[in-house]
Amino acid sequence: MRIAVTGSIATDHLMTFPGRFADQLVADQLHTVSLSFLVDNLDVRRGGVAANICFGMGQLGVRPLLVGAAGADFDEYRAWLDRHGVDTSSVRISEVLHTARFVCTTDADHNQIGSFYTGAMSEARLIELQAVAQRVGGLDLVLIGADDPEAMLRHTEECRSRSIPFAADFSQQIARMDGDNIRILLEDAAYLFSNEYEKGLIESKTGWTDEEILARVGTRVTTLGSRGVRIERTGEPPIEVGCPEEERKADPTGVGDAFRAGFLSGLAWGVGHERAAQVGCMLATLVIETVGTQEYQLRRNHFMDRFAKTYGDDAAAEVRVHLS
Repeated sequence: MRIAVTGSIATDHLMTFPGRFADQLVADQLHTVSLSFLVDNLDVRRGGVAANICFGMGQLGVRPLLVGAAGADFDEYRAWLDRHGVDTSSVRISEVLHTARFVCTTDADHNQIGSFYTGAMSEARLIELQAVAQRVGGLDLVLIGADDPEAMLRHTEECRSRSIPFAADFSQQIARMDGDNIRILLEDAAYLFSNEYEKGLIESKTGWTDEEILARVGTRVTTLGSRGVRIERTGEPPIEVGCPEEERKADPTGVGDAFRAGFLSGLAWGVGHERAAQVGCMLATLVIETVGTQEYQLRRNHFMDRFAKTYGDDAAAEVRVHLS
C-alpha cells in the first residue's frame, strides 16, 4: 500500500532565557520595545507534521512518501529522513526560500516569545500529486496534513478529481480556516483525523452535526488524549482504544503525529482499524516519553512486549509479523 503524507516540514529552534521577560519590560515604554536576551541553551529539533508522521512510519518499516516544500537548507534533514526509511524524492526544494522555521525563547516562568517563518512551505501549493503517483506507480492513500492552506485545498481537489483516497487532517490550520474551506477539505474523505477539541471546532465552523459529518466521510478518528482514541463509521458501533501505561512523561509535542504514523502503518499492513489504532497509541506513548518529535527509538522487542502487555498476546501476534 503506497501512502503519501502531505504537510509541513520545519525545524524548531528552541532557546532558554534564565531570567523573566516581565523584569525586562518597562510599563510606559511598551510602545517602543527593543530587547535582546542572552540565552543559555539552543536546541534545534526536526519537526513539521508531515515529516514527523513519515518518520514514525519509517520506524515501523513502512516506507512513506513525504510530500511538501523545503529550502536549499534541507539537505541534512533529508539525509536523516532517508536514513530512517522515508522516501523524500517528492519534496519540492525552493530556489529562494528557507525551510519553515519556528524560533522560540522560553523564560524561567515558562513564558514564551516565538515566531514562525513559513518560508518554503508556501510553495507546497505548486506540487502536483499526479506526478508523485506516476513516479511510484500510483497512490493508495494521501494524508493531507497541516500545510500552506492553498496547498491543502489544491491537494484535496486533486485527490477528489483523480479518485485518489485521501485523509483529512487539519490540525493546527483549523483555527484560521472558515467553515466553507473545512467543508471542502472533509467532503468525501476516506478518513477524518482530529483531536477532541478540534472535533467540536469542526462541527461548530461547518454547522454540521456529528452524524452529518460521518455521512460525508468514510471513517472518523478522534484522539482523546490520555483516554486513547475513538473510531466511528456510520451504521457501526464505535471502536475505543486505550493507551499503554507511560514509563514517564517527558514532552507531549508530536504525540498526535506519532499516533497517525502508527495508524497509517496499520492500514498499510492491512490490519483492522482497532489494531491500527493500538499501534498508533503504542507509538504515541514512545513519543511522550521522549523530548523531541523524532528522537525516540523503536526497539522491536521492547515495543512488542509493551504492546502485548496492554492489548494482549493475540493482538501482538497479529502486529509482530508486520513489524520489521
